[in-house]
Amino acid sequence: VQLVESGGGTVQAGESLSLSCVASGFNFEDYDMGWFREASGKMREGVSCIPRMGGPVTTIYSNPVKGRFTASRDNAKNSVYLQMNGLKPEDTADYYCAACTIVNGRIFMARGMNYWGKGTPVTVSS
Repeated sequence: VQLVESGGGTVQAGESLSLSCVASGFNFEDYDMGWFREASGKMREGVSCIPRMGGPVTTIYSNPVKGRFTASRDNAKNSVYLQMNGLKPEDTADYYCAACTIVNGRIFMARGMNYWGKGTPVTVSS
């Protein structure tokens, strides 16, 4: 399994970034796909989880990003995307994609799909 994230960068507060992740080595369309982030000194947290075909209808977002971030996927390209608008300094983190699952409304890595890419860094200055 390989996950390659890209699109991070340094922006001012209020600006936008679009992240991409290309996956390989597994049946991408069979998995819910998520974005996770890890800020310095904090635990990695789920940001979004977009369902597979035939899965749940709704994409789930964590509360801090709801209304600002939008996840999408292109199964033909084995890719998942994260459009981040209205960025805030607290969004500064390394961002990763991975297969995901939802438990009690929270986003976790999918069981049996314990794979991370190298991540892409996002820095938001005030």
